Parts: sequence; structure tokens; C-alpha cells
Amino acid sequence: MDVLSRLAVGRTDRLVHSERIPARVAQLADWPAWLDPEIREAFTERGIDQPWVHQAEAANLAYDGQHVVLSTGTASGKSLAFGMPVLQAIHDGLGAPNGRGATALYLSPTKALANDQLRSLSGLGLSWLRAATYDGDTPVEARNWARNHSNYVLTNPDLIHHSMLGFHQSWAPFLRRLRYIVIDECHAYRGVFGAHVAEVIRRLRRICESYGSSPVVICASATVAQPGDAASRLVGSPVHEVIVDGSPAGERVIALWEPELTAFTGENGAPIRRTATAECADLLADLVVEGAQSLAFVRSRKAAESVAVMTRELLLDVDPSLTESVASYRGGYLPEERRELEARLRSGSLRALATTNALELGIDISGLDAVITAGWPGTRASLWQQFGRAGRSGAPALSIFIARDEPLDTYLVHHPSAMLGRPVEANVFNPENPYVLAPHLCAAASELPLTSDDAVRWFGIGSLALLDSLVADGFLRKRPTGWYWTRRDRASDLADLRGTGGPPVRIVEEGTGRILGTMDVAAAHANAHPGAVYMHQGVTHLVTSLNLADSVATVVEQDVDYSTSAREVSDIRILEELEQVTLGDATMSFGRVHVSSQVVAFMRRRAITGEVLGEEALDMPVRELETTAVWWTLSDAQIVDSGVEATEVPGAAHAAEHASIGMLPLFATCDRWDIGGVSTAHHLDTGRLTVFVYDGLAGGAGFAEYGYHHAREWLTATRTLIAECSCESGCPACIQSPKCGNANNPLDKPGAIAFLDQLLTQ
Repeated sequence: MDVLSRLAVGRTDRLVHSERIPARVAQLADWPAWLDPEIREAFTERGIDQPWVHQAEAANLAYDGQHVVLSTGTASGKSLAFGMPVLQAIHDGLGAPNGRGATALYLSPTKALANDQLRSLSGLGLSWLRAATYDGDTPVEARNWARNHSNYVLTNPDLIHHSMLGFHQSWAPFLRRLRYIVIDECHAYRGVFGAHVAEVIRRLRRICESYGSSPVVICASATVAQPGDAASRLVGSPVHEVIVDGSPAGERVIALWEPELTAFTGENGAPIRRTATAECADLLADLVVEGAQSLAFVRSRKAAESVAVMTRELLLDVDPSLTESVASYRGGYLPEERRELEARLRSGSLRALATTNALELGIDISGLDAVITAGWPGTRASLWQQFGRAGRSGAPALSIFIARDEPLDTYLVHHPSAMLGRPVEANVFNPENPYVLAPHLCAAASELPLTSDDAVRWFGIGSLALLDSLVADGFLRKRPTGWYWTRRDRASDLADLRGTGGPPVRIVEEGTGRILGTMDVAAAHANAHPGAVYMHQGVTHLVTSLNLADSVATVVEQDVDYSTSAREVSDIRILEELEQVTLGDATMSFGRVHVSSQVVAFMRRRAITGEVLGEEALDMPVRELETTAVWWTLSDAQIVDSGVEATEVPGAAHAAEHASIGMLPLFATCDRWDIGGVSTAHHLDTGRLTVFVYDGLAGGAGFAEYGYHHAREWLTATRTLIAECSCESGCPACIQSPKCGNANNPLDKPGAIAFLDQLLTQ
């Protein structure tokens, strides 16, 4: 009996689907003729006898001066592919008069990945390679050494934006000799973050050109559709794609798992399923007992802490000595905590780690046996990244997806082909978003006066009008030689790459003043309000105060057996309709909108069952947002034809809104928390029944626009989800939302189906 069969004993009703992906044999290639023997020997001493075909192809393209994107599976050796041309360029520069020669720059979306690359490079034993990380954890002395002496700097887009480009004169010797820019895990750059990073790359390449260098860009990703197109938008120039994977892979067993229904009922009397968090802890504990080293990916920081605590409690009854081999890992930990956990995972002293997506990307963790993904991670790309963390040494692997009691999760476990039988999503981001582009134009002008030719070449023809508006608003001055930044403050501070809306909120322990972690501003409204549960390394705290002006939330340690979730209400106005299609009497539109939203209350839920224990009102500030939205309307005649009674119209529209928000992440590279929605039986701007779904980031992230252009597929899946759900009047698996500001009331399941039928028949 295999591991999955043993896990399913007594739980066969929860194992909805399983399938096996067969092992794959390697396709080998010769080492490139141009690769120096010393570099080749450094790789062979680490057990690499020959490169795989995709590694050799990508390396040869980059060596020949072509921008390239390598898009092959997890554990397919992308580091070797870009390492060969990078190390060769640095080696070729040895003996330069300044002693430095050629340089290279490595960009990753996480600090953990950059540190992992540094460990790997150091292990090659090349005396002439002076590699160094340069990030927020790097001491000042080490930063100075990296800038002045390193020939391979490993950093992230944030440091390029805030440090390197704004002070490029001090980086001039490095940039003048820059031969390669490596952008690892490039699929992570999507939405507004992706648009910001695309502008940073353009600014970096512009500055390099001013110093006489023209670096080749090498992108790498295990999971991105249309990689050539996505990388070209990111880089700002055509990029050649390499997609044939020649690496070997062990057999993978994939299981789709749905927790059982409990005896409890929630809002509207709907039955509640056991939480994915509790189910994940059960399975993780069983895997530890089986001797399988495992990762459990969960959706939030709270869940990571909760799963670790519950897993340790379960193991106490089996073998108390195993409890120390379970831990949690998430963003917001201090650097030394992260490094220690990563080291313990590599050494094997950690058998199970409950983590957020902070461990999703690329750090080399060999020998993992199993991965649990508790709750849809937002995209198929993220799902396969997480699944790929197990079996990285070519050994067999087990991957389990646990469905939360939410619309998309429920749809996917009962429609496996939608999850496992389709390619990963294309990256959705828009570098021309004016909210993104405007601050980068200011930054570019502060780095080097911006001419008309520069603006069009690097930032597109639309940048010219935006530059004039920046002059009118007093951000730039126009002179005969171009646009200039003349203010005293730093232009780079205008752009927040991560879209967090301000400095992170520090979580401070009341009484001791100890900083437990950090949280971005948007998340703080929903997760660091007074009364919210905050967990750190398995210890439960309650938030006592949130001071947004000072970016501080205070907490006290308190043992509670519940979690908290916030409720938010929104209002929406149409600013500009950019596109519309008429569907008989119905319409489907895309455009700019203004959204005002406010967290108004929070619920307490039992940690294991999800049972609602109570609700408490909050008085939080209103947040204003100009963004993009997709919306559809129905005429009064269509409402009559649908058979929905007048009193049921608001509930039907509300239910359709919830379900469509839940399903959009299946098509666009977003998470349901990246988008929001509003529905009304009569909207002031349309004069009709209207359902909106909007991007939750200023200026829009491309998600709503993607929904507009794929509306039939998206809304058909939404209708299927609602109709196939076995509940009578609506439940969390179809039309109820965990973040609904109206307590999921009113909702009308049959009415939602009828309205979607009216829309889809057109």
C-alpha cells in the first residue's frame, strides 16, 4: 500500500480524485564549446556530468547575445543554464586593468532565493568569482563591498529601484561592465507588481546604455504561459523562448481532497465543511509519522502558524519527540529566523513545515517527499510551483490539493481537468498603467534627463502625454534638452513596487516592545484591526490597537481557540467606459471606476470547524481607490424573462457577483483577495441591474480586463459552479463569500443561475 492509500484509510470519501504522472527520462546535450574547462569542472565536481538539452540551448542563445527566457519545469536546472554564460563572461574579464572585468546582476522576487543562489555559487569553489547578496538584510559594510568589488550581485527589484538606480553614479564601474541581467522566477512579476518591475528593468537598461553597456537579459520560470510574450513585456525587447524540458523527473501522484461536512451550519443555514487548515494538519501529522519530509502551503500567515500548532498537538498523542520537527514559515519573520528554518529543512531536522507562498519560489530543497496545498493558491502556475517542491531530486513525489469551502476550490476538485489538464496562465500585467508609469517617468528623469526619444523608446508613445501632465502637476520641468526632476525629495519614493500603499505596519508586543513581524497596510485593515488574532511561531496574540499613522499594531499574548476574519463594504462609481459589447438587451463593459471601501466588522470562527462564534463592529477608515473593472448589466425585460421575482433581484445579483469573483482567478493570474465586487439592482451610472468585478490595486492590474476579454468562458464556469453545487440555497462552496460586507445577505442561488443564463444566451 502506498502513502496516499494509507492516508485515505477511513477517509475515502474525502479523496475526490487521484492520478499519476509517469516518470520522465533525461535528454542530454554536450557542454558548450565556449565554456572554460575550469567552469565545466566546477559543475562536474558537483555531480553534473552533462547539461540537459534546454540548459545548453538557453546558454548558447544568451552567449550569442540574445535575450532569452527559459521556461521549463521545477527542478530542471535553470540555474546551470544561466550560470554558464554568466560565469564565462566574468571569467573572460579576468585580468582587466581595474581587476574587476565583466559583471552580472541576478534579480529574484524573494531574499530566500537570492541567498540560495549565493550558497550554490559559493559551492563551485571559483576563486575569481566574487558574488554577494545586496538586499534589505545586508549590512552597510557588506553593501559597500558588493558595490565596489563584487562581479556578481544578487538582489531584488526593490533594491534596484530604491538604491542602485537612484545612486547609479556610485555603481558606474559595475554598470559599465554589466554583461548579463538574470531575472529568476519571472512568472512572479504579474499584476501591478509585474508592471512596476517592467518599468524598473527599462530604467536599468537605459542607465546601462548611458554607460556604454548593453546587457543580455536571461529570464527563467518553471510556470508561465506564452513565456516569450510575457518576458518581452517585462524586458521591453523581444525575447527568445526555450520551452522543451530535457530534465528527468520521478513519478508524481496527485490527489484532490475535499474535507467532510460538519454538523454545524453557517449563514443562511448552509452546512459547513471542516476547515482546510484542520484537514491539512491531520494529513501533515500523518506524513510525519510516515517518515515523509513535507511542506504544507497555506493561504495566510495565520494559517501557517495554526497548521504548525495543530500538527504538533496531534503528534503529542503519537510520539512527542516528533513535535520538534514541525515548524511554520512565513513572511514577516526576522531574517535570522528565516535562515535557521531554511537550514533545518535542508538538513532534515525539520520533517514538516507549514508555510505561506514565501517558500514557493526556487530555493533548492532536495529530498522532499510530499507537498500539501491547502486552498487554491490563486493560479495554476503557483499550484505547479508548489507541487514541484517535492521530488526535486528525481524521486517519487506526492502532491495533495485540499479544497477550502469556497467556490473556486469546490469547482476544481470536482472538475480536475480545469486544474490539471490545462496549461498555466499567461502573466497579466500592464506596464502602461498610468498609475505605474507616471512615478517611474519621474524616477527616470531624476536618474538622467529624459528626452522625447528616450521616453518613446523605453516607455512607449503614451508616455509623452503623461510627461506633460507631470509637468503640469509640478513633478517635472521641461527644458529644450528634455524633462528634469527638480524637487528635493527622492523620485523613487513615488513608486511602491509591491503596491502595499505605504510603509509596512510593525507588529509590536505590548509591554516588551519586541517586534514580532510586519504586515502591509492593505492587509493590516483586515488582519491587524483591534480584536484580530495574530499568531507568531505558534503563539497566539490578540491585537489591542492599530495606529495607521505610525504604522504600528500592538498585540498581547493570549490563548484563544478561534480565528478572525474581516467584513468589508464597498461602493463604486463609473469614471470612464473604455470598451463595451452589446449582448442583445444586456451589456458587458470594461473601464475605469472609483471604489470606496471600509472594513466594518470582524467575525470569530472556531478554528477546527469554521463555526461562527460572533461578530463585532469596527470603525476603520474608508479607503479610496481608482482602478479598472469589468461589469455586466441586464435590462428590466431580461429580469422579467428570467422569472426572478422583484424581491429576489438583489440577492440574485449578489450571488452572481460572489461566484464570479470566486471563479475569475481560474482565468486571470490573480487571487480572489486581489479583486473585489459590487452588485446592485439599480446602479446610478447604468440605470440597470449591474454586477461589477474590479481590480483591488490603483490603476488596475489587468485582471478585470482579462475577465472582460474572456467573459464567456469565465461566466460559463461561474454558472456551472453554482448549478452543480449540492446545497439547496447557497453555501461557502458556491455563492457565499468570507469577506462579504453584508453578511452574505441577501443571496439567491436560483436567481443567480437565471441571470447568468440570460447573459450567456446572448
